[in-house]
Amino acid sequence: MTRTASTMLALGTTAPEFSLPDVISGQIMTRDQVAGSRGLLVMFLCVHCPFVQHVNAELARLGHDYAGRGIGIVAIGSNDAEAYPDDAPEGLRAQAMQHGFTFPYLYDESQDVARAYHAVCTPDYFLFDAGKKLVYRGQLDASRPGNGIAVDGRDLRAAMDSVLAGTPVAEEQQASIGCSIKWK
Repeated sequence: MTRTASTMLALGTTAPEFSLPDVISGQIMTRDQVAGSRGLLVMFLCVHCPFVQHVNAELARLGHDYAGRGIGIVAIGSNDAEAYPDDAPEGLRAQAMQHGFTFPYLYDESQDVARAYHAVCTPDYFLFDAGKKLVYRGQLDASRPGNGIAVDGRDLRAAMDSVLAGTPVAEEQQASIGCSIKWK
């Protein structure tokens, strides 16, 4: 299993805009539509990656636990679906339904949004504050497939809790690790 680390985009970067179809509803959704009043979490995910499969249940819990609290959550699938057919919209929809994701799951067929966010792996997480400034880009937690550490989302949850409390997010952040985004 090849491991790719997040690029750790500079804190303070403004969340790039996007307009992408939701694989569940079929509606086109924009950055501003999915953003909450207090922040926005953008997650780059896919179906086939063992690192994403390892955290799917925690991502569903995260969606439930933070629903209605002011941080909008969105997943984006950007992999080349021709080379990785499981990562086509139908596969993303099935993943969302199977795991009970409550957040929109958008499809980035052109891969332009992944490039704009400097996303390089799945999963890759980007948390923005109410001003759409990047305050966290890093791991969900220290768990990885096979390392024996329980998946609990502690790093990302701590960052989200700081955003909700209006306190600074710790600047020392560990890169997310996952499969590389499958570029066309």
